[in-house]
Amino acid sequence: MNLQIVALLGQDGITNGAIYALLALSIVLVFTVTRILLIPQGEFVAFGALTMNMIQNGQRLSVVWLLVGLCLASALLDLLDLYRQQRRRPSLWLPAKLIYAAVMVWLALTLPLATLPMLLQIVLTLALLVPTGPLLYRLVFQPIAGATPLVLLIVSIALHVALVGVGLLVFGPDGAHTAPFSDSNLSLGSFNINSQALWVMAVSIGLIVALFLMFERTLYGKALRAAAMNRMGARLMGISPVFAGKAMFLLASLIGVMSGILIAPITTIYYDSGFLISLKGFVGAIIGGLVSYPVAAVGAVLVGLIESFSTFWASSYKEIIVFLLIIPVLLWRSLTSRHAEEEE
Repeated sequence: MNLQIVALLGQDGITNGAIYALLALSIVLVFTVTRILLIPQGEFVAFGALTMNMIQNGQRLSVVWLLVGLCLASALLDLLDLYRQQRRRPSLWLPAKLIYAAVMVWLALTLPLATLPMLLQIVLTLALLVPTGPLLYRLVFQPIAGATPLVLLIVSIALHVALVGVGLLVFGPDGAHTAPFSDSNLSLGSFNINSQALWVMAVSIGLIVALFLMFERTLYGKALRAAAMNRMGARLMGISPVFAGKAMFLLASLIGVMSGILIAPITTIYYDSGFLISLKGFVGAIIGGLVSYPVAAVGAVLVGLIESFSTFWASSYKEIIVFLLIIPVLLWRSLTSRHAEEEE
């Protein structure tokens, strides 16, 4: 192994690690606020890549009907809650969901998808898939928000299995590979850096900085931090747990879909590829103890580097090597952390 190979492997490791870091941050964000371990995080990644591929190929966007179904089901639940609480005036969100779904159907069926500029293709992909995050929270997790973490984990696994089936139905079994954002390469001496890798790292850093500024400088961000630190105290101060849950799922879906768009030019994505990708982000989140954002991000980058170098030395065992990282981390945390019985 010479210096050039080390540089190439390091570039791949940091690129993959940047994606894993985003997924690890979203997993930590969702878990700290809602106590939900978001197993379906990877489905947002896969759906984002596959939807982008369909747009670039000019195929019919059947994924829009997933959005329509979720909007209709959510509206029905809102009407049911309205009836139970004996209120006469529905929330403005009720007609807004239906109008948004109708607009997206019109755009998906009328736009010349394959000829759209790359930026508009990305915006359309985000507009189709990002709202599914809070809609899934409304349908699946909001009714059982007070359940134990074990119940929430079981439901999260069930949702993952259901979404994998939806992915097969909507996108089919074939893999997707999209066009890169740019074809140029950056030369540093004798090393060439892929431009798509630079896009991945730049967007990942931008999203991380944006999340930091949101949680540190905005009122809504501080409210979500309060909900993460003390759910009961935040509720007593008037911070809605429903709002916090939907906001976290919105961020998780945004990060997941954007990650899928970023990595689709680099690797081939299948309908069930998201689980393995998010699982590596989960390893990074475990290294951070599901509470520390910086440690989770560093751990995710470490996962990417170990995976990359394992591919060179022992490609058949790279997944085993990556997931073996969980064992010493869990052992160390088990020996150094205080154990307490779960509150009823």
